[in-house]
Amino acid sequence: MWLNDNKINETQIRTYRESLLRATPNYIVIDNLFNEEKLNEVLSLLQQKHRWQTQKHTYSALYVDNEQWQTTNIEERFVQREIWQRQINEPDCADTSIAQNLLDFLRSKEFMAVLSHIFNVTITDINVATPDINTNFFRLGTKDFVKQHADDSPGREICMLLYFNKDWNINSGGELVFFGKGDKQVSIAPLYNRCVLFNPSSIGSEHWVTMLNSQASTEYRYNVVSWYWSE
Repeated sequence: MWLNDNKINETQIRTYRESLLRATPNYIVIDNLFNEEKLNEVLSLLQQKHRWQTQKHTYSALYVDNEQWQTTNIEERFVQREIWQRQINEPDCADTSIAQNLLDFLRSKEFMAVLSHIFNVTITDINVATPDINTNFFRLGTKDFVKQHADDSPGREICMLLYFNKDWNINSGGELVFFGKGDKQVSIAPLYNRCVLFNPSSIGSEHWVTMLNSQASTEYRYNVVSWYWSE
């Protein structure tokens, strides 16, 4: 229902795995992995302004409040973005459930089996205390930023990003950039229905997002981020 079957057959998965192991960092980009019609429904919901809340991280602490943020040196601030609010006070309806359905699918046994096959490691939430907080929607505006950081932590095997940016102008910024190896940084545009999978402990996997161009002031950069652990 959510995945395009022709993107996850044995031949394709073998190709993904080979590409993953050759790349520095270990990453792959899969375009059109998901059902576009269903992503269109999700996007229409993401464009509702009232469902977003600002999230701020520093290098020394996550989820800081405004008072902490203001007393933190600018160089220590590494994330300012908006996070999707899963629970809000409104009647449940089809458009709100489809976004949650996607988040649920990304943590399902079906999808984790696909990831396990590609990365040749068993992915599971059996030892993850709160799986839901590890998969959510985010958006960036022109004043937001994600500076260089690493996503590695004990047992974390895979990071996934899925983009929802239709007709994205390549001059708008918002590229995912991996540190890479030597002077070979890797830049990936946040195009619609583009999925990026990478091993956060692999060499050169430190990454950041280029800021949106000020001329893109009416645009947001939308994506899902999801983290996965092994047994």
